[in-house]
Amino acid sequence: MRKCSKQIPVTKYGQDYKIQKSSFLLASGHVFSLNNRVSLLGEGSMLLHCCQLQCGRETAMLAGGQNLRTLREELGLTMREVENASLQIARRHHNEEFAIPPSRLSDFETKNVVPSIYRMYCLAVIYRRDMRELLAWYDVDLNLVTADMDFVSPRKSHISGALANISTVHMPVRLDPGFDPRQTINFGRMVEAWGLVPLAHLAQFATYQYTYGYIGSEDFTMYPILPPGSFIQVDESKNKVESGSWRSEYERPIYFVETRQGHVACWCTLTGGEIVLTPHPLSPVAPRTLRCPQEAEVIGQVVGAAMKLGGWRPDFGPSVSLRVHEALT
Repeated sequence: MRKCSKQIPVTKYGQDYKIQKSSFLLASGHVFSLNNRVSLLGEGSMLLHCCQLQCGRETAMLAGGQNLRTLREELGLTMREVENASLQIARRHHNEEFAIPPSRLSDFETKNVVPSIYRMYCLAVIYRRDMRELLAWYDVDLNLVTADMDFVSPRKSHISGALANISTVHMPVRLDPGFDPRQTINFGRMVEAWGLVPLAHLAQFATYQYTYGYIGSEDFTMYPILPPGSFIQVDESKNKVESGSWRSEYERPIYFVETRQGHVACWCTLTGGEIVLTPHPLSPVAPRTLRCPQEAEVIGQVVGAAMKLGGWRPDFGPSVSLRVHEALT
């Protein structure tokens, strides 16, 4: 990113633009203006309220560089020592991208230059810090991935490793003394304080190894119990299909199954060497019978689900059959 001290011409996609003074030209070709607007000549003008965004990004990069310098000085390391250590790491991985010359390290610390992923890893190793901490200095908080995952809805169901890599969770740390778990209440009003709790502190309460799955935007197998876009928690220790009778569909176990076509959450029935993948009665998806375990493997039982209610709408992609389309409209 470079700052423009005067009006300069810019060519993008065959069109000429002019960038006004006190604006910033990013590598992507976008223009951020400090006076809250950018003029794109030849295509009309549009207003962008981005001063706050730009200032916030500058502040984050400056804080990241200052933290790197403070940390290096606290460890008593010189720039030359950091370079020597990074060269050894580069040789071990046969990748010169890990190397950090003193001039580049100075840019990181004083000129708001953001380290590459290779050099970020190097700095985390040399400074004995978790890479998550260094990324957070540049406003990249990996604990927020669950909130950002709402912006995309993959069509196919799959296993998600994003939730398992979260190190802290925002949760209630103090409840109202009048909280009664036997009554249905507005839980938000009962929380007196929220806080970030390291998941390592919650490990003592864990008794099972869980896998997390995502129901694809075109997977209607267990609709409406598990609508597309739901996140599910799978207990891998419960990978044996149970047989019996259940009083309701909510008591019948739902299993997360891996097939040659992908993953699916459904009811299961074992008959000899075959497994019947049974959808919900209201689902437009037909039952399937596959050989087990050659064609289908039970990963585990679905023991938890997170979904949005009321705002869901079917996303009819190009692979959705006419039968599914007609059943949901």
